[in-house]
Amino acid sequence: MEQPSALLGPVVALVAWSLVMLVWMAVSRRGAFKRLGVSLRTIPPGSRGAALDNSPEAKAQWKAHNYNHLMEQPTIFYAIVLALVLMGFDHPINVMLAWGYVILRIIHSIVQATVNVVAIRLTLFALSTLCLASLTIHAGLRLWH
Repeated sequence: MEQPSALLGPVVALVAWSLVMLVWMAVSRRGAFKRLGVSLRTIPPGSRGAALDNSPEAKAQWKAHNYNHLMEQPTIFYAIVLALVLMGFDHPINVMLAWGYVILRIIHSIVQATVNVVAIRLTLFALSTLCLASLTIHAGLRLWH
């Protein structure tokens, strides 16, 4: 059997990290709801966890905000990495860029879920976006050549 592409490691790692954030979000929200005296029976139909944003437990929402972020831009990361795999273009620079993207997104998550300093988050987001843009440029060049 052929060895899987090294580009699949970052994909699996980011999916796993997203699941870690899902659990962290759930635990954080559960604690916040408990401290606020909210139970599943008392939440009105159609309510959203975003209602915590303006509560004394707003910090609990930081994990939820990050989880949502992990459902946004990383979707195009998955697409471009899978495109590179299908093209057989798992060159070491692409593997490094993919791991760079994942590591920066994990650090971004930790910052957002804990101290939530926007200047740090923005820097990490910009750096991860550069990794993503580089992967996309490499894929485009591969298609044209």
